[in-house]
Amino acid sequence: MAGLSLYFEDGHDDLDDFGFDDYGSECDGIRITAFLDAGQDNLTPLGRLEKYAFSENVFNRQIVARGLLDVLREFSDNENDFISVMETVARMSEDGEPTVRAELMEQVPNIAMFLHESQPNFPAAFSRYLVPIVVHYLTDPNNQVRKTSQAALLVLLEQGLICKGDMETKVCPVLLDLTEPSSDDDYKIEAVAIMCKLVTMLSKETVEQLLQRFCELCSDARLFQVRKVCAANFGEFCSIVGRDATEKLLMSKFFDLCSDSLWGIRKACADCFMIVSNSTSPEVRRTKLSPLFSSLISDQSRWVRQAAFQSLGRFISTFANPSTTGLYFKEDGTLLEVPRCPSDRLGHKPTAKHTLSPHHSGSNSACTFAHALATAQTDQNFNSFLYWRPPLADISQELEMLKGQEAVEEPFGPRLGAPVPFFLSHSQLCVSFRMRLPAQVQVLSAALKAAQLESQSEEEGESESQTPEDGKPDDESSQNRVITEGRQTPEPPTQQNVIPQQLLDQYLSMTDPAQAQTVDTEIAKHCAFSLPGVALTLGRQNWHCLKDTYETLATDVQWKVRRTLAFSIHDLALILGDQLTAADLVPIFNGFLKDLDEVRIGVLKHLYDFLKLLHAENRREYLYQLQEFMVTDNSRNWRFRYQLAEQLILIMELYSHDDVYNYLRQIALTLCSDKVSEVRWISYQLVVEILQKMYACGARELGLNFINELIVRFCHCPKWVGRQAFAFICQAIVEEDCMPMDQFAQHLLPSLLSLSLDPVANVRVLVAKAMRQSVMEKGKLRTSSHLQLRPVNNTVEK
Repeated sequence: MAGLSLYFEDGHDDLDDFGFDDYGSECDGIRITAFLDAGQDNLTPLGRLEKYAFSENVFNRQIVARGLLDVLREFSDNENDFISVMETVARMSEDGEPTVRAELMEQVPNIAMFLHESQPNFPAAFSRYLVPIVVHYLTDPNNQVRKTSQAALLVLLEQGLICKGDMETKVCPVLLDLTEPSSDDDYKIEAVAIMCKLVTMLSKETVEQLLQRFCELCSDARLFQVRKVCAANFGEFCSIVGRDATEKLLMSKFFDLCSDSLWGIRKACADCFMIVSNSTSPEVRRTKLSPLFSSLISDQSRWVRQAAFQSLGRFISTFANPSTTGLYFKEDGTLLEVPRCPSDRLGHKPTAKHTLSPHHSGSNSACTFAHALATAQTDQNFNSFLYWRPPLADISQELEMLKGQEAVEEPFGPRLGAPVPFFLSHSQLCVSFRMRLPAQVQVLSAALKAAQLESQSEEEGESESQTPEDGKPDDESSQNRVITEGRQTPEPPTQQNVIPQQLLDQYLSMTDPAQAQTVDTEIAKHCAFSLPGVALTLGRQNWHCLKDTYETLATDVQWKVRRTLAFSIHDLALILGDQLTAADLVPIFNGFLKDLDEVRIGVLKHLYDFLKLLHAENRREYLYQLQEFMVTDNSRNWRFRYQLAEQLILIMELYSHDDVYNYLRQIALTLCSDKVSEVRWISYQLVVEILQKMYACGARELGLNFINELIVRFCHCPKWVGRQAFAFICQAIVEEDCMPMDQFAQHLLPSLLSLSLDPVANVRVLVAKAMRQSVMEKGKLRTSSHLQLRPVNNTVEK
């Protein structure tokens, strides 16, 4: 063995005949499987493999383990030889040297992928030979071998290379044995970690078999490491087994883990609280999980409180109801509106400014009452047929509530659509609205509830001095008081009934400077990150609860907080609707436009998404500010200008052709002269889109002016880059059908042909490409422009 070398210098040109790759970047010129080549021992390749696989030299056995994948490829053409190699691998797995076993296990995922690709030829080779090796190494006495087998098992599961039968019959039984109470501590801890990572890749039926053991491990009083792993992966188990099993079996264990004596376990519970909440019913979430989370918020450990505050917004988001908010998230994270039912399409489509949600009526005060009446008063979109198509809202409870009060009825009530006076009493409102349209009846229902709550609170808090001596209410003073309240709306309360009030109060406290000192210095950033989810949960009718918090975050001294808000302001605008956006978000949006580049990029990245939610008159105001995006703190920040060009392409549809020509055109031409190539190329596409909008809107005169400007700026540019850009723009114009071909042949084609004689080869190449691929093939010149065909053909021939 002393004179035997497993390596040889690669000086041959026929290496590729073997199909083997070099092993590692440091082994240039070296082939791992050289030991299979014919030598002086006159052994067959299989015999030589057997010789080195069981050599007394450990280094030889390691080399064989490293080259197993190439060995299998070498023998994959012959089934008998292939089976012989697999049996050799199975015997090598019993090697007494841990480094050999670890080296072998590192190659198992690659071998499994190769067998998967060759499955028609070797359907059961992986399940028969390799899976038992992986499972056996989970109990290996060497720590390195066990860790390698665990990593290999996870890779095999992620790639879907282990069938369900092998998992249930070979892997899971071993994990159950390793997690027995009598099992070794190290084995148990590692097996729990593997079992928790497997649950996301197993079927629900298989997880249910492991559920009982998982519940036992959550109560392991001897090893805190086991409880910590269970706590960290508790959410995955809940999401797999479903709501019933979570509430019946796992919920009690979760309560125990949240009150564990070790802060690391309680912190792990706080991290996975949202996933656990998603697996429970709304009642359990409100009555049991909310108090439990509040205990974590007030935990004695700062690290637990920090994790709880970071998860607070996500936990609140689990209370969201799409039927109430009118919005839902797609799998890719896009926020969309819930599709309306057919009756909404046939009849009146209520919006946020015309409708109050059910839970709005029971939680607001006098401002709700005034707002409801003002809404009904300003609703001018009236059509008797459409309004009376949906069934009338049931206000019988409100009528019973008002029994015993004096009613002043009119014979037929006020006419439909008439303004509602603010000085009407409750009973007068009921009668006057009795014959009104259903949309106003819904408003009345919400207003009456709010007004009743207001009157009860006022009766308890008012003194007797506010009532005349005879005990009868002063009509004039009450009327004046209601009118004053309608004109001067009091500060909105922070009370709501969507989520537990304690959770909302704890979330609002995240902007308190004291929390940054005692909990987390970046707690305000976490608050800003989760604010759209909290706003979605509360709904736009409860935006007053978050408005002050949002304004505080928008003026935070940390730019990371403002940056977080800037990246999500478009989502918040969609949640709040156009009215609240214009009133509360637009001023903050304008402030972000003048902020640091790190904040402005968040606004710029979603500029189109925000502007499309505004009314046309508000949207047009930003035309004057688009030019400001051209100025950055760092001129080298070319991605900022690239993002601006992308957004201009999108927002072009929001403005008229006149606005595009007067405002966006100059910005586009400036970007076309940028120093960075990436910015210039995306700007050329922007120029094409502008020209297409001119002709699509019938503004041919503006389009012709723009074409002349392009010819002067690019075709006659002294720099070859500008002339090359002109060729690219002409090609894109033809491919995008931006203008009629006769107009193209008349105004652009002569200038394009003139560049065919350009002294720079790069320009001529792009001109020829534009002619061949676009003008001659995709563009069909009309008969009237047949005189241009000969120059085109001559140019292409050159």
